[in-house]
Amino acid sequence: MRGVALLARYNQMSETELVTAIQQAKQSLGRSVTILGHHYQRDEVIQFADYRGDSLELSRRAAQVKEARYIVFCGVHFMAETAAILCQPEQVVIQPVIEAMCPMAHMANVADAERAWEELSALWPGKLVPITYQNSTAALKAFVGRRGGAVCTSANASKLFKWAFQKGDHILFTPDEHLGTNTALAMGIPSEEIGIWDPLHPPKPESLARCRIVVWKGFCYVHTAFTPEEVDEVRRKYPGALIIVHPECVREVVAKADLAASTSGIVQAVERAPKGAVIAIGTEWHLVHRLQQEHPDKTVIPLRHSVCVNMAMTRMPHLLYVLEGLVQGEVRNVVSVDPETAQWARLALERMLEAS
Repeated sequence: MRGVALLARYNQMSETELVTAIQQAKQSLGRSVTILGHHYQRDEVIQFADYRGDSLELSRRAAQVKEARYIVFCGVHFMAETAAILCQPEQVVIQPVIEAMCPMAHMANVADAERAWEELSALWPGKLVPITYQNSTAALKAFVGRRGGAVCTSANASKLFKWAFQKGDHILFTPDEHLGTNTALAMGIPSEEIGIWDPLHPPKPESLARCRIVVWKGFCYVHTAFTPEEVDEVRRKYPGALIIVHPECVREVVAKADLAASTSGIVQAVERAPKGAVIAIGTEWHLVHRLQQEHPDKTVIPLRHSVCVNMAMTRMPHLLYVLEGLVQGEVRNVVSVDPETAQWARLALERMLEAS
């Protein structure tokens, strides 16, 4: 109840008061705290991040930040879990809003993955290699690590697929159907060799006999909101515009876009675009809005206003709550992973970092 009361008090503070209080807390804590912020965070939060990036960049940063006693991760839970797995044993990971989850990460659980693994392994004489998207639980990462697989992000999915094919003959990819499908097609794998595993209605394994890759039927609600018609409308309104979408979008949208790129890839594409360029982007709105503000010499527009409400849960009062707790010697909202799960999940993550 004390935490609720504190947040209620912080919510009554003005924006200026919150900014001042957070800056003072950061100054007081000094190098003992590092704040990581995902690109999809609100501007009011990202302004305080010591490092901002996508899942791959922040995974690397979590493994590299050695001097900080506390890592405050402004993102969703699977990201904070990853930081807890990769950081040093003496470091503590904190998530300002512990309830901020990623729905897609919970679309694949270990029990369902175990069934798919056993049935597909029995189907094929060659080795099956599991790859899981970073947007997954620590438990699923550990499942993959135990079975010789690795984690990937949207920035390095093709590299990890190639790595998997060097290790075996088939891939089971969880939990995002669209990233898996778009990556496989971009690598030249024909659609008839890409199968779908629906955990709610598992297919007969023999129906997937010709497949080299089986993708899990999961999705990101932010990116599947974009439609081919929206791409067509942008082309009508802005002839010559560059259209960039995230590979979590459905195949029909990716096929109509000029470029499918990870979150970091989208940022880099906007930075490289010439002055006066018109760039339409199909990804989370907070990032698109920030790119608009940071590149006034270009016209940056969203395909639609699609927001990750889970990422948006984190506000300045939540950040102040955990920082002031540290100033007072109270560690709040700790994210931890049990040692055995962390051991195997770390192996899957390290394979990703090595391969990429």
